[in-house]
Amino acid sequence: MQSSITRFLALVLAAAGLCIPASPQAQATMELPQMPLHDPFILAYQPTKTYYLYTSNVPALTHVKKTGTMAYRSKDLKHWSAPEVVFTVPENFWAESGGWAPEVHAYHGRFYLFTTLHNESKTIPQPLPVGHATYMRGTIIAVSDSPDGPFVPVKSDGPIPPSNFMTLDGTLYIDPAGKPWMVYAHEWLQKNDGTMEAVPLKNDLTSADGPPIFLFKASDAPWIDEQAVPSDSASRYVTDGPELYRSKDGHLLMLWSSYEHTDEPGKSSYVQTIARSATGSLKGPWIQLPPLVHQDSGHGMLFHTFDGQLMLVLHRPFKHARGKLYEVRDDSDHLTIVRERTDLDGDTP
Repeated sequence: MQSSITRFLALVLAAAGLCIPASPQAQATMELPQMPLHDPFILAYQPTKTYYLYTSNVPALTHVKKTGTMAYRSKDLKHWSAPEVVFTVPENFWAESGGWAPEVHAYHGRFYLFTTLHNESKTIPQPLPVGHATYMRGTIIAVSDSPDGPFVPVKSDGPIPPSNFMTLDGTLYIDPAGKPWMVYAHEWLQKNDGTMEAVPLKNDLTSADGPPIFLFKASDAPWIDEQAVPSDSASRYVTDGPELYRSKDGHLLMLWSSYEHTDEPGKSSYVQTIARSATGSLKGPWIQLPPLVHQDSGHGMLFHTFDGQLMLVLHRPFKHARGKLYEVRDDSDHLTIVRERTDLDGDTP
């Protein structure tokens, strides 16, 4: 009798259109052209064959008016569920602004969110007289037992890199000995010539485990655009969005972004570029390779689809950004863009 009642109620709810879909894909309502995002990061979660696309929270979409991280979900990289918030900055935290460049990494059976926050009221020393405000900015780490969150910060008193450094876009790298590192960009606002640096982490990712090391500076790239700042006589060289990738033959590559010259006087364009370690070690030295994607594109990351295809996701244009997807070929000591997947990202060929 009970089972008959249950079946009857299910039929009534279905007829009324009240049944809840059983999976995120059933709820998929968006495609990439409709999805605001910046600094995209895709986690391909094998147990459920679900792609998670993490980006900064957009309150107009989630109705959560807090700084944090939201996630879109998909089964096929084309149809995505409406975003849901997986992290918000706790009350009375050291910073309440930012929420930039979120990444989620599976590590030792848990999931770790890296995201950049800042607090303009907490100023830090300005080493160069260039007229730019310098204040606390850096990447935090938060942890969850699920890629769906909620994520909880591992520490509350400041970012993982040194708090007197103005940094952003921290990412996780595990070296061949199994040692975790955070690789991050040290802001041009504090250095003029922005740098890439790395700080060793404790094995549980709760804090730094030693001083940072220098990797390379933005002006090492021969194509870099020197942008004159109108308020001073200095120049700025930008480093953004590091991500490490070990190629099929063991070469260590780094995706990163900056600005390049354009044919239009006084204009520059965001660019997705790449570097290679000459030694295969994080410490380098690093060789700057030609950019991968132009057209005001950048802050990309690599992932494999569930059928093994290496993919690049990045945002374009810099303002009002949307996600763009590319098939990539691992050519050992460099990467090659095979084609843009306009069938997935809706871009105009």
